Amino acid sequence: MKRRLAALAVLVTAALLPASLTGCGAASGGGLTVWLMDGSAPESWVTALNEAFERRHGVEVTVEIQQWDGIQNRLTTALSENDTVDVLEIGNTQTAGFAAAGGLAGLDGDEWFARQPWNDVMLSSARLGGTQYAAPWYGASRVVVYDKSVWQEAGAQVPRTRSEWLRALEQVRDNTDAEPLYLPGQSYYVLGGFLADEGGQFAAQAPGGGGENGTPAWRGALATPEGEAAMDFYRELQSFSRAPADADEASPQQSTEVIPNREIASWIGLGWEVRAAAEALRERGREADFGFFPIPGPTADKPGHVFLGGSNLAVSARAGEPELAREWIRMATSREWARRFADESGGGVVPGRDDALTEPEPGSFDAAMARAAESGYLPPLTMGWANVETEPNPVKELMTRALGGENYANAAAEADAEITTRINRE
Repeated sequence: MKRRLAALAVLVTAALLPASLTGCGAASGGGLTVWLMDGSAPESWVTALNEAFERRHGVEVTVEIQQWDGIQNRLTTALSENDTVDVLEIGNTQTAGFAAAGGLAGLDGDEWFARQPWNDVMLSSARLGGTQYAAPWYGASRVVVYDKSVWQEAGAQVPRTRSEWLRALEQVRDNTDAEPLYLPGQSYYVLGGFLADEGGQFAAQAPGGGGENGTPAWRGALATPEGEAAMDFYRELQSFSRAPADADEASPQQSTEVIPNREIASWIGLGWEVRAAAEALRERGREADFGFFPIPGPTADKPGHVFLGGSNLAVSARAGEPELAREWIRMATSREWARRFADESGGGVVPGRDDALTEPEPGSFDAAMARAAESGYLPPLTMGWANVETEPNPVKELMTRALGGENYANAAAEADAEITTRINRE
């Protein structure tokens, strides 16, 4: 397995892009090197954690901040070399792939990791073949953000079901001048939630794992009744929007380029987007008047599924200090430090362990997100999923084609063929 990582690393020439947060403890055994992603952890939290760790263990901790752009290649390189990194943050959709390639050390020999009350969805991303390879760190999910004054003007109520959601959007459309919902045509993680509501998924694993005699291990799964039902509901929602059908929420950036400049009654966003939108509105002399609710599901008993993106913390299989690396992760994901992480992040994240959850303020983004996270979903947990997400993303292209009136079955069959090719590519 390590040879697979080494072979991939030959193709990688990207240099590291670190900005270090270095502790001041006395180095021992070369110290500990930790890779964290840009924007993941508050600097105050990282500094306090490392000071506590250094006092306890007498070693220096060097944190190198990595950029998300190109991280898959940089991780591949680092995990194929000895002593490059000890602890690393890995996106939860990437963890299983790097574990399968032999880059991560298993944690099952440490009873501490087995005893923790991890979030079930987040834990599923940290396991492969019954072995735990990482500790769930944090997650985040999207919720519906609405302008309370516009909804009040429309007489719309916070919905609990899909049908109530559509009714509320009709009321906004009929009784106000606002755009009822800003929903670009290629918000495919939103589509993925509707797909999960229907019992479907972007791709399905072949029985027995596949991969033998040229049989694909994974196959695209959008040309299905579940896929068509999910797209039908997405089309209904998108009919209330004037957003482009051939772009996602980042093009233009909905929080800073759309919300502050147009009268939008509701949109679907993450916590950081809410903060960015509020700041952009203040810069224009307006105050945000946001309310929040989970994306509704088909029935009122639970919210709709949402992509629970986030990160795990793992030990490199070639770590120079594997025992210290495990201890650093134990401390970072302990109840005490998990709560401090969530508090100092300013909201918008769900800790990886259930006992670190605090009661959010009623009506807040965090309250809606905590409720939404009960129905979290993840895309296929395989390294090949990153190939699917590379532009041009076949799921996004399918969505635009379907919204443009093309036959769904034909377009989905073509998307599935492309997904199958990409997801099985190492």
